Amino acid sequence: MNPMEKSGWTPLPHSGEDLARAKAVPDTPQTRSSTFRLAWDDEDFMTRRELRAVRLQLELLKPEMILNERGIRSTVILFGGARIPEPGGEAWAAKDETQKRNLEKNSKYYEEARKFAQLCSLHSAASYYREFVVVTGGGPGVMEAGNRGAADVGAPSIGLNIVLPHEQAPNAYITPDLCFNFHYFAVRKMHFVMRAKAVAVFPGGFGTMDELFETLTLIQTGRMERVPVILFGKEFWQRAIDLDYLAEQGTISPGDQDIIDFVDTADEAWEIISRFYKL
Repeated sequence: MNPMEKSGWTPLPHSGEDLARAKAVPDTPQTRSSTFRLAWDDEDFMTRRELRAVRLQLELLKPEMILNERGIRSTVILFGGARIPEPGGEAWAAKDETQKRNLEKNSKYYEEARKFAQLCSLHSAASYYREFVVVTGGGPGVMEAGNRGAADVGAPSIGLNIVLPHEQAPNAYITPDLCFNFHYFAVRKMHFVMRAKAVAVFPGGFGTMDELFETLTLIQTGRMERVPVILFGKEFWQRAIDLDYLAEQGTISPGDQDIIDFVDTADEAWEIISRFYKL
């Protein structure tokens, strides 16, 4: 084949080739200087405050390019608390007996998240895992349950981790080459919704609330197409968020509550998605 016909071929050297050449130069005071490093291979330069716009673009591009290469067209998001344990597991985040008891009670949502991810992933198999691929925040608790449910049925799943002051290693059930790490919360949240066909939200704290309300705002303002937003745990959410009160006060429009469906089980949630998309 003529090299000009090869996809992406150019007569100029590839950046990887020049990187290898740059590392092979003789060791001298000049070549040891940071100024001699290729700009994109210079960690000190790339982490300078002035390069923030470049880093934002790179964080957007890297997962986008990889997901496109894998042919992943749509996802189902699982949001939920990192502190919710597996049934029978330790409520490691509990500060007192009341919290411990409540977290253990809410462990049922770990199991429902796992079942829900199984249902999504079984459907995803029909599209060779291009549609309805499970995506989570990549951490423990409900996030782990989501990735675990996909792994249970042999399906890939995505984890969007973020660097935090306290260590949050990716859970062991994320597909390794679909496990991403972010510095910027804003870019991470963009990747959650860019392919979302459904959003399942389980009991959680500030982070879960943030992700939920970001999604609701995008739908309410027409910046995102309407997709099923499903809240697991009617009792939990009706106490945590009083949407009827917001409507009574006029701070949301009548009918804005209809963006949300409340369920208690994975089967109920999948029925809502199936009905919405006529699956």
